[in-house]
Parts: sequence; C-alpha cells; structure tokens
Amino acid sequence: MRYVYVIERANDGSYSAYVPDFPGCTTSGETVDEVKANIGYAVALYVEALRKNKEPVPSPTSVADIV
Repeated sequence: MRYVYVIERANDGSYSAYVPDFPGCTTSGETVDEVKANIGYAVALYVEALRKNKEPVPSPTSVADIV
C-alpha cells in the first residue's frame, strides 16, 4: 500500500512530515531528503506497532495532487 505524506518547511528552515492516514505519525529533518527517509522509518514503526497490538492497518484514504 502507498500512503500520502505531507512535508512542510518550518520557519527555521528545517522540515517536518506527517501521514494523514496515521494520526500522530510525524517526523522532522534538516533537509527534504532527510525528512523523506525519516517518514519512511516512522511509517514502518507505526505499522509495526499496530500489528503488535493486533490493531488493523488502515487502508490509504488520502489523495495527493499538486496545484
């Protein structure tokens, strides 16, 4: 499955990212490349925790487009 993630630039020049389908699944980094790597790791940990707790992994519901 593929999930949408959103990257935002902070006022200090760093970046943060979150996954709308996974509440609380966030990360940050100094560069876009770093935050992209971090969000992949965060999603893996999030899914692992859901499975460990025998909770369902939600299907992707977000849709991404660039305007």
